[in-house]
Amino acid sequence: MPVEFLGIAATNDGSEITPRSGPAFDPDYTLRLARAHRDNGWDRVLTAYSSGSPDPAQAATYILDHVDDLQLLVAHRPNLSIPTFAAKTFATMDLIGGGRVTVHVITGGNQHEQAREGDRLSKDARYGRTREYMQILKRAWTETTPWDFAGEHYAFEDFALDVRPAQQPRLRLSFGGSSDAAYAVGGAEADIYALWGEPLADTAQQIATVHAAARAAGRTEMPRIQVAFRPILGATEEAAWEKAYATVARIEERTQGGTQPLTNRHRLTDPENAGSQRLLAVAERGERFDRALWTPTAKATGGGGNSNALVGTPETVAAALLDYWDIGVDILSARGYDLLADAEEFGREVIPLVRAGVAQREAEGRPRGVHTLSAA
Repeated sequence: MPVEFLGIAATNDGSEITPRSGPAFDPDYTLRLARAHRDNGWDRVLTAYSSGSPDPAQAATYILDHVDDLQLLVAHRPNLSIPTFAAKTFATMDLIGGGRVTVHVITGGNQHEQAREGDRLSKDARYGRTREYMQILKRAWTETTPWDFAGEHYAFEDFALDVRPAQQPRLRLSFGGSSDAAYAVGGAEADIYALWGEPLADTAQQIATVHAAARAAGRTEMPRIQVAFRPILGATEEAAWEKAYATVARIEERTQGGTQPLTNRHRLTDPENAGSQRLLAVAERGERFDRALWTPTAKATGGGGNSNALVGTPETVAAALLDYWDIGVDILSARGYDLLADAEEFGREVIPLVRAGVAQREAEGRPRGVHTLSAA
């Protein structure tokens, strides 16, 4: 299966370094950004979720209806609706888009953020709910006769979904997390397991953990692995590093109040979720790892989401991404700080180099997987 690239389907032009210039949902900008990804070699874009942001499902449907040949990864929290209703929503959306929808299921790692929408389950209980939710979605899309479900969080009788998704047998489910509970749920249920960018050795360890959880759940086909980065490119190495330090200075200028000035208002210290804790722990170990991984961007945002950078020329960043491909990463997620310009530049300058490198590796029959790290 070829390498895939995931970008961001932001609904406005705001980022960690720039306040948005218009409303939270800017229809014109939303389509400009989506088309920039499509026209520059990206495979899909993510409509992200936070408690106060525009609805990612409706934003995704808007893009599907206006932009051809671009897939959508739609973020969804199980606390928002019961799974039978969500199954109808996403099956209908997939029909509208002609089979271009993948669902990214978010358990939620921050009690305060969950409580903003009235979700007060404990983290462990949320993971149990997520597992049931994913199981029900998969059954709803594939069962052809009425069926019942009786679990800890959901129970219903005689349900049958009359609308079938365009993709058969069903839509794919994406999932992310870096705690033991996350590995267990995602390893058992996810088609795609999403990680934030860490050093190669740490990422290899996480991939091995996900695969072990999948095998423990009785799976023989492993989840595809996705890893996310923040690329900072320059025509020369010097220009790239100058841009990197300027980027962190701008982030720090905008976080003087102790939180990110974004919709999710992520705290800069003591994050609750294991993924952010891991990013900050890596930052404590050092600023630079492997070819191009740089941690000050993660430190400046409190490990807020996808925040470790890859810094260098397009050739350097492409080589770094190929290192992740070699250890078993299938989907490369990237998002710059100037969303539109960076999507165009990354697609034009980096994606072709990575695709060519993958094609060469496949032609040569090179092995992939976590074992390649120690063999290098």
